[in-house]
Amino acid sequence: MRLSAMGDVAMTVPVLRALVQQYPTVKITVISRPFFKPFFNGIPNLDFFAFDEKERHKGFLGLLRLYKDVKKFKIDAFADLHNVLRSKVVSLLFALSGKKRATVDKGRKEKKELTREENKIFRQLPTMFQRHVKVFEELGFPLDLSNPVFPEKATLDPDILEIIGSQNQKMIGIAPFAQYDSKVYPIDLMTEVILKLAQNPNNKILLFGGGKKEIEILDSLSKPFENVINMAGKIKFQQELQLISNVDVMLSMDSGNAHIAAMLGVKVVTLWGATHPYAGFAPFNQPSQNWLVSDRNLFPKIPTSVYGNKIVEGYQDAMRTITVDSIIDVLNP
Repeated sequence: MRLSAMGDVAMTVPVLRALVQQYPTVKITVISRPFFKPFFNGIPNLDFFAFDEKERHKGFLGLLRLYKDVKKFKIDAFADLHNVLRSKVVSLLFALSGKKRATVDKGRKEKKELTREENKIFRQLPTMFQRHVKVFEELGFPLDLSNPVFPEKATLDPDILEIIGSQNQKMIGIAPFAQYDSKVYPIDLMTEVILKLAQNPNNKILLFGGGKKEIEILDSLSKPFENVINMAGKIKFQQELQLISNVDVMLSMDSGNAHIAAMLGVKVVTLWGATHPYAGFAPFNQPSQNWLVSDRNLFPKIPTSVYGNKIVEGYQDAMRTITVDSIIDVLNP
């Protein structure tokens, strides 16, 4: 069970792929929000159960109904990969019925030590993937993530091909937004990144985002260039996953797009502002040279929070220490 957020749900996918590969007789039922169902398409022996937050599974009585609904799948063990009140209630119900259960340890104490301003303990914490593996280990299924299996590149729908045209160029995805401003690379510098990439006619740059404001910004970024295309608002979510699986590299903030690309086996370059990969949220199977972080010598309080939701005075320009050229170098090694 993992209900949200998008990036967190995406981070369960590589672990579940390893589980079905290494234990082919195990059947999995994933409980999550219906929007995330496409993440799990094509994974063998996996059923998806849609959590109905607004009606059937709302409130405590709704969680009782959820338990009864899922129990029909003849569950033997329950993996709580969320560790919130809702998932704890469902986990307890399975435990009371005599089923095995295990809950992810989010490492809240360690993360507090990493993000506090005073007496900060700056060290690499276990990744969320390692934390998920530990859950399945407790249930009797040790996993090895060292040789991951990824899906084949998706066949693109005609709707997508009509927008992007030929595929004979290097396709570079860019997702320049995140939930919090402290995780967003300054738009003037991102404009420079796009300009430098677009100057190479062998590159095709695809911009990803959502919402009216983001679409307007992406339109302005793509307008001057023939080989820069704003995809936001033009295709369905399932089609967006198809397209991302076909890009050669994805440039993203610390956001859901990074984890979506990584779960599909795409090279991901991430930019980090108020947050830091040491909190355990670096995209799956990506080398550390693909993490471009703000200068901690100039901004020693980084990471200021796990999710980027804490504003620290004087840290608004931290991401400006990530240079445009350093980004280009990693995108075009």
